[in-house]
Amino acid sequence: MAVEGYTEIEYSVVDGIATIVLDREARMNAFTGQMCDELVAACDAIDADDAVRVLVVTGRGRAFCAGADLGEGGSTFDDRGREKAARYGEVDGVGRDRGGVVSLRFAALRVPVVAAVNGAAVGVGATMTLPMDVRVAGASARFGFVFARRGIVPEAASSWFLPRVVGISRAMEWAMTGRVFGAREALEGGLVSRVVPDEDLLDTAYALAREVVENTSSVSVALTRQMMWSMLSASSPWEAHALDSRAVLELGRDADAAEGVTAFLEKRPPAFPLRRTRDHTDIVPEWPARP
Repeated sequence: MAVEGYTEIEYSVVDGIATIVLDREARMNAFTGQMCDELVAACDAIDADDAVRVLVVTGRGRAFCAGADLGEGGSTFDDRGREKAARYGEVDGVGRDRGGVVSLRFAALRVPVVAAVNGAAVGVGATMTLPMDVRVAGASARFGFVFARRGIVPEAASSWFLPRVVGISRAMEWAMTGRVFGAREALEGGLVSRVVPDEDLLDTAYALAREVVENTSSVSVALTRQMMWSMLSASSPWEAHALDSRAVLELGRDADAAEGVTAFLEKRPPAFPLRRTRDHTDIVPEWPARP
């Protein structure tokens, strides 16, 4: 069922799966301040709702997101530091960029995120997908980290995310040339996990989402997501070992572990009783940790 009150995205929840559709079709879903605010609000709603187990993000029409709305012409990227600081706060003394506001909110979600990339995903349309956990591309999808061709630099914390997703060499090739490339190159470079015919894109994303909903513990998935991402910048595998040991100990003696084992032995679907909004929320430190 669609949730009222959004104007530049469509937000709905059905059978444990939340869907965000970027919804400015006439502008190829170009990114605006209003879209930023609505994406953050939808993520807040998801984190507060135990009924949501997975988020799928896609775009309306023939594009995922064609990047920032360039309707203001050459002044599009003029400094608006005071305005951004007033709206989103500051980091290191300057107003936060909107792409980073969105990407870091996606990163902090306690449910997995599947991007179903249809058509163009360029600029912030590409960088906002980087903290999403799985990116599935339609055959017609195109990607571009085009910032150097616009006289700016990559945003949305993508200088952290992109090299970790695809490796530094591929990240630099795409960022320094700013060229737009197709789904096949994205697959070969590790940016997407699979490429499917356009008509199968949403079915593929929802099939993956349903597999999570029907078979897994929401607490286990929430903690796994935080652990995987936070350990990307750990200095040693001992940090992961310490965190694993604590998490296995605490979850292993609680109701979801008992139910998971019992359901397996009884050859039936599990009915996990724990809830990610209230149970074991302190095992993994907040990630991304604010400076």
